[in-house]
Amino acid sequence: MLQIEDMRVSYGSAEILRGISAALPAGGLTALIGPNGTGKSTLLKAVAGLIPASGRMMLNGAKVNPGSVAYMPQDTSQKSALTVLEVILLGRVNALALRLDPALVDQAATLLAAFNLEDLRERTLDRLSGGQRQMVFLLQSLFRRPEVLLLDEPTAALDLKHQLFVLDTIRDYCRKYGIVAVAAVHDLTLAARFADRILCLNGGRLHADGSPDEVLTSDMIRSVYRVEAEVLRSGAGHLSVIPLSARAA
Repeated sequence: MLQIEDMRVSYGSAEILRGISAALPAGGLTALIGPNGTGKSTLLKAVAGLIPASGRMMLNGAKVNPGSVAYMPQDTSQKSALTVLEVILLGRVNALALRLDPALVDQAATLLAAFNLEDLRERTLDRLSGGQRQMVFLLQSLFRRPEVLLLDEPTAALDLKHQLFVLDTIRDYCRKYGIVAVAAVHDLTLAARFADRILCLNGGRLHADGSPDEVLTSDMIRSVYRVEAEVLRSGAGHLSVIPLSARAA
């Protein structure tokens, strides 16, 4: 379990995160939702140790080891002449040496196969589409075998089929290896479909924390997003958020 207590982040005189506290269980996917500019990316970066933050953070009762955390940023647009296989191998850069361990290469190849990306193995990063790059950086994060996986909008550049596939795979990965995973997600229906838990931020504060049924209500969406919406349950039992109209600010 990842325990966050009174986490605060400020940029100059502006307080971006205002006392966030949450206990995030291992073995499940937590969706981080909220309007633009409400602190989702800042929270992920603070948990990853990439920006200064105050407060307390513990993983399974001990101080968080930065090496146990994998973070995938929202922007994966950087160009590189490295091959896809090389980018994934960098997920375990501390295990690399002048001579590549064949076992590491085999593990990276197996991960590529699991995501049906074997044909990209020798292609360079600068020859990939935005969605393909996003998938490669996700695989790099998974290849680290983290105890905490932090994903900033991991489906933003993906088509619908790959959105479903990626979130389903991440959730299964969390359950199989017992890791803590937090993903910032804009699509509330996707959050409802795949998250075991939802944290909703609003104005840098934790507005709601609970199961999709508890958090995703018409009242919450009206209050936080300023949108009138219906929250319906499909015949398969999944929640769907149907936006109806934007409310005046």
